[in-house]
Amino acid sequence: MDTQGKIDMVVKKHEATGKYITVRGIKTFLLDSGSGEAIVCIHGVPTSSYLYRKMVPSIAAKGFRGIAIDLPGLGLSERPENFNYKFSNFGDFMAEALEELGIDKYHLVVHDIGGPVGFSLAAKNLEKILSLTLLNTMVDIKNFKKPLVMRAFEKKILGEAELKSITHATWPIMFSKMGVNHSSRVPDEEIKAYVDLLKREDNGKAFLKIMRNFEQTEEFQKLCATSFKNVDYPVQAIWGEDDPALNIDQYGEDVKKMTDAQQIIPLSSRHFLQEEVPEEIVEHIIEQAKSAY
Repeated sequence: MDTQGKIDMVVKKHEATGKYITVRGIKTFLLDSGSGEAIVCIHGVPTSSYLYRKMVPSIAAKGFRGIAIDLPGLGLSERPENFNYKFSNFGDFMAEALEELGIDKYHLVVHDIGGPVGFSLAAKNLEKILSLTLLNTMVDIKNFKKPLVMRAFEKKILGEAELKSITHATWPIMFSKMGVNHSSRVPDEEIKAYVDLLKREDNGKAFLKIMRNFEQTEEFQKLCATSFKNVDYPVQAIWGEDDPALNIDQYGEDVKKMTDAQQIIPLSSRHFLQEEVPEEIVEHIIEQAKSAY
């Protein structure tokens, strides 16, 4: 089987392990496995529920219900032209998706821009949150500066050119530099599947809209802060300690200063820690979930 055939098989396998629901008329893909209390995992960019494909089964095996939903415009979910690709609207969309799934209370796990998406969700649904886990994300959203590698996407023409340059040949290089410490541990076709899941249907146009619609107002910052400071549920941070983009010294310090998290739990990985240390992450999430009462 050629390389593209192997990548197609990876994507098909991923799709087969999940299901689709309809939210606001949008065909939405998710991973949903297990029973018991729900642990809802929110992804960032340029990823999807695919990043949690190792964690969701592990969560289910430990007696919880693992959920990871593809945000509109990413992964296997539809990419409507007229969708509002802002953090707060994503948060509202997630609330509607969870309602569609019949999930009332849940533990929340957020990564990358899934942070502000999840914070918005939690801030408007505080009574439903059982615990909050931060994975390599930003809490000082108002003052967040995109890493150099992501800034080009903000600009028209330059962003389109940068997106076009993400291919099966170039992505593994970025993946090894930014994503994980040991890319050899992830099969080549699984790495390259990220490209197909990013660009399918619209060649990544929705992704560019997301990158150009970051909400960084004082009002949104204050809203998000109500989800991670002076809250009634436990908050923790787990960090890929070698992340060159959201480094633990700067962003971890923000977490210590601005949230109720008592400590930063460092794990040996870079930005995509779900790829390298999924079991360790799940263990910490489950430990906090069990101590939430």
